[in-house]
Amino acid sequence: MQEKLTINYTNDLHSHFENWPKIAGYFKQNKQEVTDSGETCWLIDIGDHVDRSRPIAEAFRGKANVSLLNEAGFDFATIGNNEGITLDHDDLYHLYDEAEFRVAVANLHAQENDDPSWLESSWISETSGGLKVGMIGLTAPFPDFYSLIGWDIEDPIDVLRRELGQLREACDVVVLLSHLGIYADRDIAAAFPDIDVIIGGHTHHLLHEGEYVNQCLITTAGKQGFYFGEVEIIWDHEQKCIVDKRAMAIPVAGLDDDPGTAELVALYSENAVKAMHRPAVVLPDPMPSAPYEDSRVMDRLTDYLRRWTSADLAFLNAGVLLDSFPEGAISYMDIHRICPHPINPATVPLTGEELQQIVDAALQPDFVSFQLKGFGFRGKVIGKMVYSGLTFDLAGTKAKPRAVNLMIHGEPLQRDEQYLTAMADTFTFGDLLPCIKQAKSKKYFMPEMLRDLLLQTFKEIEK
Repeated sequence: MQEKLTINYTNDLHSHFENWPKIAGYFKQNKQEVTDSGETCWLIDIGDHVDRSRPIAEAFRGKANVSLLNEAGFDFATIGNNEGITLDHDDLYHLYDEAEFRVAVANLHAQENDDPSWLESSWISETSGGLKVGMIGLTAPFPDFYSLIGWDIEDPIDVLRRELGQLREACDVVVLLSHLGIYADRDIAAAFPDIDVIIGGHTHHLLHEGEYVNQCLITTAGKQGFYFGEVEIIWDHEQKCIVDKRAMAIPVAGLDDDPGTAELVALYSENAVKAMHRPAVVLPDPMPSAPYEDSRVMDRLTDYLRRWTSADLAFLNAGVLLDSFPEGAISYMDIHRICPHPINPATVPLTGEELQQIVDAALQPDFVSFQLKGFGFRGKVIGKMVYSGLTFDLAGTKAKPRAVNLMIHGEPLQRDEQYLTAMADTFTFGDLLPCIKQAKSKKYFMPEMLRDLLLQTFKEIEK
């Protein structure tokens, strides 16, 4: 006798609820149809459903996201880095208290308290036909961030080496819920043949039909709800093995909205707007801002960052502000809309020689106009770099400018001397500015985000 297990999943929604009523409508209908046929359909989220750059997630600290997952009938989930390190400790600790689905994160544990009641490493669930499916969840490890907000995060490979064998022995099929990214998923599939299916997220890849590595089916469905995933596993009870497995990413365009879900999203949106339209500060003058220009607001914000972190100098890219601020009352919604990024302050010790490299790199037209995606940045372009504590003169050409006569608080920059430099944590990731990524002794400030410092900057101006 053969049995089919259907899994529908979402990954990396990032609180883009525009398509959520369509996704929920399909999931509800498909789950009901599969169940009515006597088979099993499970709904799973692979993390980064929450994203505080969006008002609903910001206003309700992710609780509305969980409510929407409940309403859609989800069965299982793991967490992403946006749940894990953009919420403070208590908000994450209680995020899933009301969840009607199970949550697995095998590599996350609370430092001081007991783990939250919802947190599991893995489980075995049985289908209507008696197929035993073991599921284990893993999320991307960012130890420097997690440790600052009271969590321990383990290396996923160490966890799999410790726990996978026992799980494999107790079930028929093993499914990894992975918010690790496709490159890690491929490495895991190659190294751990006991895993049958990896449902992935984090790097926003879109695999229309999945891919196989070492007989493991890997699948992931992009980002922001433009697609969702469907996995089918065919199990033969007589042969006691999987005889077929397939995956596909399904576009939501053309699907019908679920009326109940659409109504709930609209209600949360309305309540989020009400909650965040509270006045935060009153500005005596307008504060214009543009990504390619100097502005008083960026000067003040960068200077506040330097002073707040007790750094020698600071820099920020003007692209972090998405609009100008008018004179008069400014609401929390205004600040969130104009500075939505889940970006934290950071300090990095850099030599004068490294600072020269950074300033020169940031002057290049290709850098200024670069359309940055990811690393917490939710804007369009990096924009002009703004400095506090550092001045220089321009030389070179318009096509290839360079900085000369660099001064730190009026003193000539010393190439071999180290300077504590404050910045957005964006620049500590990736290869935008390699000397920062490679630097040691990075310090991150949490749970404060850049917009929290912007608010304090405005309060200084208000006085």
